[in-house]
Amino acid sequence: MASKRAATTLAYRCTECGWTSAKWIGRCGECQQWGTVVEAATSTGISGPATTPLAPTRSARPITAIDTRETPRRTTGVGEFDRVLGGGIVPGAAILLSGEPGVGKSTLLLDVAAHTAAAGRRVLYISGEESLGQVRLRAERTGALHDELYLASETDLATILGHVDETEPDLLIVDSVQTVASSLVDGSAGHPSQVREVASTLIRVAKERNLPVILVGHVTKDGQVAGPRILEHLVDVVCHFEGDRQTSLRFVRALKNRFGATDEVGCFEQTQHGIAEVPDPSALFLGHGSREPGTCVTVALEGRRALPVEVQALTLPGSGPNPRRVVSGVDSARVAMILAVLEKRAAIRVSDQDVYVSTVGGVRLVEPAADLAIALAVASAVTGRANPAKLVAIGELSLAGEIRAVTQHEQRRTEATRLGYRSMVDTASTDLRGALRDLARLHPREPGDKPTF
Repeated sequence: MASKRAATTLAYRCTECGWTSAKWIGRCGECQQWGTVVEAATSTGISGPATTPLAPTRSARPITAIDTRETPRRTTGVGEFDRVLGGGIVPGAAILLSGEPGVGKSTLLLDVAAHTAAAGRRVLYISGEESLGQVRLRAERTGALHDELYLASETDLATILGHVDETEPDLLIVDSVQTVASSLVDGSAGHPSQVREVASTLIRVAKERNLPVILVGHVTKDGQVAGPRILEHLVDVVCHFEGDRQTSLRFVRALKNRFGATDEVGCFEQTQHGIAEVPDPSALFLGHGSREPGTCVTVALEGRRALPVEVQALTLPGSGPNPRRVVSGVDSARVAMILAVLEKRAAIRVSDQDVYVSTVGGVRLVEPAADLAIALAVASAVTGRANPAKLVAIGELSLAGEIRAVTQHEQRRTEATRLGYRSMVDTASTDLRGALRDLARLHPREPGDKPTF
């Protein structure tokens, strides 16, 4: 019988995603990246790849014997950020925070660093994009000065590790991972191989020292995290910081979280003194409460958070054969469908009207639950009759004019009740025509009246 002899064969592996090929090609067949397929020698035997078994350092245990106590967390002092993380930072966790340029990532993390330092835990803030003087000026402006907050402006990975050994921090922040390079890997800072090496090294240090690490990541023009996709796989938590530059509202969303849920949203407001938490953002998306024709309130969901949002509509006689349809904060195609349903199913003529629909506070409504509020706001604008005070509308409209139920309906009702809304138009009315008929019978109610939910 022939002996099993190991032979060395040549294969080619993508440095981005690990895809292998028997021959060299210029473009990876999996991730479609150019120039990432390199030669990799593998040792194979007659029965397949030869692997020498090693004695495990720790024996495998039954799943029923695993301790299920919650991993201890450290609060950052920024409640909205802790909410997104699942209650705080887990020791040894690697967190990636991404966002558009200028949205406020560095300002938020400087605030997190200052609150952590104020709690008696040492923080090392590595800035690869700004000088120490620039970071100090921002800290003075936002009130983030503390003796336990250490700063370093470095772009070399080995030097950063030296700072970690010297300061022995309880929290490490690297801003940003695309500006740091390792001398052990070819390529300049930001190259996929450099980003992978830097991230994997920092994460290994985090696990070995039980040191939480927050990495700032750049994004591409499409809003995706720049660099190799493996970066998002390596870290434990991926958060995205988003917001319109024209408004002060900012949201932090968890796209991945090994220690908690991914449907939590943190609300912040950009002020002249930095990033401020908004624990109850309800007032940001509502008007002043005056009963004007063309307004209606709905309750939208941002993650697990229910937020009341006011929809405003304005109609004017059309000046040409093609009336204008201008929207802000809502989907234009959705509004066009709602206008067609209003005219066909509810006999409200809008085909000869210029229609303008907008939300208050710059928030964007993308869920179908806002359909009914948009329809009632437009109907109110056309008829010139204001909707009753303290009215909220929740429901999806079908092309047949039916009002469909939406997700988390009870949570929306609870939030509306908490904010003092006493009337609701929802799936209790079977169709849009019935909802408008029921709405015509509603009158403004006194504060002592019972809710009509």
